[in-house]
Amino acid sequence: MEMMSESEEYELLYLSGIEKFNECDYYESHEVWEELWTEYRGPSRKYYQGLIQAAVALYHFGNGNIRGARKLHKSVHGYLELFAPRHLGLDIQKFLMEFDLCLAEVAASTEDFPKIELNPDLLPEIHLDPPPP
Repeated sequence: MEMMSESEEYELLYLSGIEKFNECDYYESHEVWEELWTEYRGPSRKYYQGLIQAAVALYHFGNGNIRGARKLHKSVHGYLELFAPRHLGLDIQKFLMEFDLCLAEVAASTEDFPKIELNPDLLPEIHLDPPPP
């Protein structure tokens, strides 16, 4: 697990992706994080991949692609749990709990094309500790 020292700063693309994610612009957050992930070769590569997949899962859910959302929901855990309990300022366990709550109906569904509506009150957000300067 990677800990940040006070002198380290968050990657600008990481923060930009979080901003888009918290605005529920999941497609754009995925694009921004993918730009970071493509160039990045450090220890957080799988972490960024997990965030990308979380954004795409929520994007699919919002567009009614329940099968796509369900498929990605499972893989997000595989990536992010490697970095629990906290990584790059994110409380992984809290985020996954909120993500799971939001996608609970999706994960439980066995139908190929169920009609499940996204509940805006359950959308997860990303808040970093320490917060960016």
